[in-house]
Amino acid sequence: MKVKVFNRLGQLVGPVEAVKVVKTDAEWRAQLTPTQFHIARGRGTERPFCGTLLDNQRRGVYSCVCCGLPLFAADAKFHSGTGWPSFFRPVADENVATAVDGGHGMARTEILCARCDAHLGHVFEDGPAPTGLRFCVNSEALAFTDEKDLPDLADEMAGL
Repeated sequence: MKVKVFNRLGQLVGPVEAVKVVKTDAEWRAQLTPTQFHIARGRGTERPFCGTLLDNQRRGVYSCVCCGLPLFAADAKFHSGTGWPSFFRPVADENVATAVDGGHGMARTEILCARCDAHLGHVFEDGPAPTGLRFCVNSEALAFTDEKDLPDLADEMAGL
């Protein structure tokens, strides 16, 4: 699979070849908090207006809490009023996968981390320009890296 990552200069580069991350539930449970596991691996949803990253206004990158793949940049975040962090585009289309979610009697488009299949949330077609999309993401599925710390994120991703 091919994804895009940040280099030590904070620039998005790629696509680069990456190996799919596959772990057992026991391995994921050992790595994640119970809430992170419930949301990212169990396809749960956090309560609206409760997520730790909802009101985050810092510049940086939101990555997958499970595998560290960069998913969304702060410059694509917007206030949707829905109660979850919302973005109008991912950092790279390659980094976010989609699947049909027929749960709760609805037909929705689920968004997943392309590298480890972690459940992130859903994408809707009611977002702002320029995409018209709203990637509605659970805070517990994300890890935030401040802009000044992007070289550290690049080091973590170097061994894809």
